[in-house]
Amino acid sequence: MGAFLDLFAGRPVSRPPFWFMRQAGRYMAEYREVRAKAGDFLNLCYSPEMATEVTLQPIRRFGMDAAIIFSDILVVPHALGSAVHFEKGEGPRVEPVKSGADIARLDEAKLPRHLAPVYEAIARTRAALPKETALIGFAGAPWTLACYMLEGRGKTDFAAARRAAYATPSLLAALIGVLSSAVVEHLCAQVEAGADALQLFDSWAGLVPASQREALITGPARAVIAEVKRRHPDVPIIAFPKGLGLDLAHYARSTGADGLSVDMQTDITALDVPCVLQGNLDPLLLAASREGTLQEARRLREKMTDRRYVFNLGHGIVPETPVEHVDALSALLRAEAS
Repeated sequence: MGAFLDLFAGRPVSRPPFWFMRQAGRYMAEYREVRAKAGDFLNLCYSPEMATEVTLQPIRRFGMDAAIIFSDILVVPHALGSAVHFEKGEGPRVEPVKSGADIARLDEAKLPRHLAPVYEAIARTRAALPKETALIGFAGAPWTLACYMLEGRGKTDFAAARRAAYATPSLLAALIGVLSSAVVEHLCAQVEAGADALQLFDSWAGLVPASQREALITGPARAVIAEVKRRHPDVPIIAFPKGLGLDLAHYARSTGADGLSVDMQTDITALDVPCVLQGNLDPLLLAASREGTLQEARRLREKMTDRRYVFNLGHGIVPETPVEHVDALSALLRAEAS
């Protein structure tokens, strides 16, 4: 095993392992070349050959301790039967869920066949990776998927989903239930295809008022993690409930996650949790300043010396990031082993 899995297993590591969210992306020329060949974004997600290639690109170039399979959280609603497409420059569009009848039409039985290309990409990638490099599978958390499915698009305040929590709570609960089951199946299938670890992305957790977090954020995450752990007890699960702030410690203790990914708005050094911490360098700092990035990376590493810690960003690498900044940061993080 490599440093990433060793850390989660409680074995000593010579340095904190590292990887970066959205490490395969438009900041890399080689990614842009494959993306252009794919045409449609979903074509790239569903092409095992191309998805494998872009997953491997940052590992070849920067030597991270973990790869994360190239896919998208919206493949789950797509597999359930919702129409999904991506508008150039605008982001995702999802067929909106408006009624119980819309939820009843969602069909979990479609998942294995629809998502077979994703699982093939995982198997190919695991076979191609160095044995010491972990492969992470992932899914969107039920609330975040529900946001897109109720709103019909991204890049908004997801007022439709937030309104549903008050106006039609039974409808939202039914949708969360369907999505929770589908997310479990998707995560377990990724493990069975070769993923070594999993990450659950709740990108819009911070939109939920504190009074509703148990029902919409913590409770569903606890149920998903418990069932995946029942089937695959040795596979680490990292949760990323972005924007929870002071509630992160409660979330970590309540859900049973093995790791907690921390956004850049939160002081990771102040968190008292019983699990691995991951994060939380600002991706805009990485884009803006090479020297500032290296200085902050050294500070984080020093502050987290006595903690179980995976170096990462507080969110994904942004497209305008100079590739030289990523190269310099990766070199620093690898060199710390000596």
